[in-house]
Order: sequence, then C-alpha cells, then structure tokens
Amino acid sequence: MYKIELPSDETPKEWYNINPDLPLELPMPIDSEDGKQVESLPIIFTQAVLEQEMSMERYIKIPKEVREIYQRIGRPTALYRAKTLEEKLNTPAKIYFKREDSSPVGSHKFNSAIAQAYYAKKEGVERLTTETGAGQWGSALALACSMMGIECDVYMVKVSYNQKPFRKTVMETYKGNIYASPSDNTEVGRKILKETPEHPGSLGIAISEAIEVALEDEKTKYSLGSVLNHVMLHQTVIGQELKKQLEIAEEEPDTYIACVGGGSNFAGSMYPTIKDKIDGKIDADIIAVEPSSTPSLTQGKYEYDFGDTMGFTPMLKMFTLGHDFVAPSVHAGGLRYHGMSPQVSVLKQAGIIEARSVHQEEIFKAAQLFANTEAIIPAPESSHAIKIAIDEARKAKETGEEKTIVFNLSGHGLLDLQGYADYLSGNLGTGAK
Repeated sequence: MYKIELPSDETPKEWYNINPDLPLELPMPIDSEDGKQVESLPIIFTQAVLEQEMSMERYIKIPKEVREIYQRIGRPTALYRAKTLEEKLNTPAKIYFKREDSSPVGSHKFNSAIAQAYYAKKEGVERLTTETGAGQWGSALALACSMMGIECDVYMVKVSYNQKPFRKTVMETYKGNIYASPSDNTEVGRKILKETPEHPGSLGIAISEAIEVALEDEKTKYSLGSVLNHVMLHQTVIGQELKKQLEIAEEEPDTYIACVGGGSNFAGSMYPTIKDKIDGKIDADIIAVEPSSTPSLTQGKYEYDFGDTMGFTPMLKMFTLGHDFVAPSVHAGGLRYHGMSPQVSVLKQAGIIEARSVHQEEIFKAAQLFANTEAIIPAPESSHAIKIAIDEARKAKETGEEKTIVFNLSGHGLLDLQGYADYLSGNLGTGAK
C-alpha cells in the first residue's frame, strides 16, 4: 500500500491537548524580576487561545467553521510509503511520510493559522500581527486572515526576506503586509537598526516587533506560529490522522521523526503517538531533529527565558540558547529560533523523546536524494527529518532489521530554490556547519 487516504469526513473533530498527559508538570510562564509580562497576555492574545493555552481538557472541540475549512483545503492529508527511496537505499526498512506539503501554502502551518484567525474574527479583532522565519507561517496567517476578512501584518526575518522573495509575493497576494525585520516601523526595530544597520534579524526580534504593535492598538492581536501550547494543540489534526492511516496500513512503527524549531510540526504529528508512549502502549523511538546551527534541544539550557528578544513575553521554562541568540543565516529559516516549546521541552527533559542535530549540507544532500526518488522537493526544514529517516534506514540495512520508519513532511521547497541553488553550486558557506 503506497498511498493511504482518509475520506473528508474523517477530518478530526477535536484537537488533542497533551497538557493533562505530560509526564512532568508543565512549568507556568512567569514575569521577569522587573516586569509584568503575564498581565500583558490578555492584551496581546485573543481570549480563546489564552483559554486553550492553559486548558487541562484532553480534547477540545474544533469549531464547525474551522473543520469545514480544513476539509476545503485538503484535510485529511495522505500518508505515503517511500518505496522508491527504500529501493535506492537497499534497506529492509519501510519508510512512510505524512504529506503536509500539499496545503495551499505548502506547509502544516495553516492548521493553526485558520483557528487563530477564526477566534480573532469572533472577538472583533481587526488585525493580526505576527513574525515569520522562512515565510511558511506568514503565508498561512495571511491566507487565514484573508479568509476571515481581517488585516495581517507580518514581520519577516530579514535574511529570509532577502533569501526567499517569492514567499513575500505569496503573502502579498493574500493581502498581507510584509516588513523585513528588524524594521523602522517599531521602537524595537529602530533601536536594533541604529546599533547594527546590517542586522540579519532573528525570530526573537521579529516576535518583539509584532508584539509591540499589538500592545499599542486595542483592535490588534498577536498571533504566534509555534512554541505555545495552543499552537501545538491546533496541529494535532496531523497526528490523529496519522494514527488512523497507520492502522489501515497495519503498521506499528519503530521510529517516528519530525523536524523541530519551535515545535509545531513535531508536536502536531507526534503528540497523539507520544500519548501512547506515555501510557505504555508503544515503545517506539520519537526523534526531534534540529539544525546544528540552532541546537536548542541538543545544546541549550533548560531554564526560564523570554520567548522574544526584547522581553515582551513572559519567561517560559524551555530549552534555550538565550533570547539574544542570533542564528547563522541558514536556509531553514523556520528552525532558526532560540528556544523550544515548553511542552516539547518537558518531553525531552523526561526522556520521552530524543533530539538530534544535523548540518545544513547534510540536509540538502538528503533532500536531493528524496527529490530524485519520491519526486517531491522538500522544504529545508522538513529535510532535517528526511536526513534522520535515511540514517535510520541505513542502520536497518546494516543490522538486517525490518523496521518501520515514519516522518512528517512538513512543507515543500519550491519557494526555497535559492537554498538548493547554493547547495548545488557549492556556495552554502559557513551556514553549512
């Protein structure tokens, strides 16, 4: 069975909330010593997502309107078997991948974007403001806001703004307003540009700019594409579908893999399975893969830190490289975040999941192999998962083990071709390390 699809009416009706099932208590956000950031949360976010952020309900109903939009844009997505890749690797392992690259914006990000835009519209919000790295989240929120009839401002990390001009075109086509971050629109941006005019930007800075705008306008709310609990929640439609599809395929995977930056696609595809592991129903390896240039899970400290550069957010207990960390200008812009989802951090701290890091040159090599066997050009972010899936399949060849490997293909790379051009011409530069 090479392609496993579910009918439209199998689109999940509830999101799965991992909070009540975490093996360790999730540390709550706190204020800094000289701040009152927690008090600002109702100003920054919609009431609905704040309630979901703190909820201990295991399942939260997906609004009918959101579920119908999920179905209209292609949910449930298909699960494929990478048979040609298996044959090329000459491995006894079976490799499956969940296709989130086939959404209108080319990634999983729309799953949360439409939910957040829906709640904002219901609460009378006129504009959502956000950050984006590679542009997948910005594209998703721009489309979601367009569907809901509200404005969308996107602060895009400057290096990605320059590397990926057609991401900007996509967002503008969906009527989004795009600004290279750091920008001269905000006090945060102007301060940084005065000190470092050629600053490449970071997700932490872009978040600070977007939040500053939300704090100054009561009709504007901030929308985040990863890290926080409610974003992880919305993405779990992926993992719920995946479980059903694996049951149809009569597979019990040995290894699950997803790339990880802030945590959204990893959480969305893995949380329903992680619940089974916590409950003792399975004993699979669950691997989060990050870039070696931004190794928060593999080299960061597990401590309280700000989610943004300027300290507008509360302090979150997470694996972090420090909120002032500026990542090298690698092409996987969606993974260039200094911290990690507090929920994902708890799972790593408890030993439920494993984390690995890989170099940029390795992920493009894996991506090219995948493109030449499975015909899909993957996003640089997703290629981190592909690299580890290939590694695991090669290990199976060495041992003769007939294992089953599943990874989440979180997005396509058709708007990341500058990265591929740099790789093919040998010009990845220092970011390859």
